[in-house]
Amino acid sequence: MTRATGIGSWPGSDAREAIVTVRDLLLDSDALGIPYLPETPARGPGADMIGRGAGLLVDLPVDLQPAGWRLVDRPGRDAARTAALWRQDLDELAEAYDGYVGELKTQVCGPWTLAASLELNRGERVVTDAGATRDLVDSLAEGIAVHIADLRRLIPGAEVIVQIDEPALPAVLAGSLPTASGYGRIRSVDPRVAAGGLRRVVGAVDVPSVLHCCHPAAPVPLLRESGVSAIAVDLMDASPARWESVAATVESGTQLYAGCLPTDGSGSVAAATRLIEGAFERVGLDAALLGQLTITPTCGLAGLTAKAAQDTHRRAVDTARDLTERMSR
Repeated sequence: MTRATGIGSWPGSDAREAIVTVRDLLLDSDALGIPYLPETPARGPGADMIGRGAGLLVDLPVDLQPAGWRLVDRPGRDAARTAALWRQDLDELAEAYDGYVGELKTQVCGPWTLAASLELNRGERVVTDAGATRDLVDSLAEGIAVHIADLRRLIPGAEVIVQIDEPALPAVLAGSLPTASGYGRIRSVDPRVAAGGLRRVVGAVDVPSVLHCCHPAAPVPLLRESGVSAIAVDLMDASPARWESVAATVESGTQLYAGCLPTDGSGSVAAATRLIEGAFERVGLDAALLGQLTITPTCGLAGLTAKAAQDTHRRAVDTARDLTERMSR
């Protein structure tokens, strides 16, 4: 059957409210929903995707500078705040899912987006230094494994799914990231090196993994070949060529998190269903393969009101239900 879930971020600054709301929206849905740990970036530094990702690094402390997060010699106040926010999230999650048995998704920043966003001591991005990037990849892989172990300890019945977010991957591959001075561009990373970094992180976890990139130029073949269980991409304006690549992904057995509901709250069940069904027909995908899909918004929902975010999740679940019913006809 077709499933439904969210991508990660949620409006507001109340972690408990966000966790309980997402739980209730996705568990009251005929087993179609996959609940997840929502991110609430409105809480400030350390609750943002980069700060949270940096907070998972093992033996690579960070601090918040005027220009952004930077690797430093020893952890300070900003690292402590990030750790406290993570602890709050996990404590609230454990309470909300006490006795729960089933799938539970968590989201983490991917290695290339983190390397493109964190700075070295001298001010350049980590991605400019091959050795520092390798260290970051290894550290992040270890940190994600620890995070998964924490989730299993707190919620023993959870079947953890880890979503790895890589919004900056296309810029890393294209060489379009600006240098620290702003006058140049950072050299592009070889796709084989990028794929190797992703495989290192994916291989370090022993749970199903989803690689998410909402950029219109998300490299679908590279995502597919990283060893993940599923890829998550924005399909709202996907070209015929992109759908052909997506079709190859689905036919290869890799699951698809289909971003078919816009993050401005304007989507509808009818439009999302038409988008998916029409594309499947055009590329010749068997309707039975709709069962490999998970319906999602195109990206996080932190920019919406709480009501609009809830409505978007309800539409995702209703779209999944609609496609499941159509698949069985």
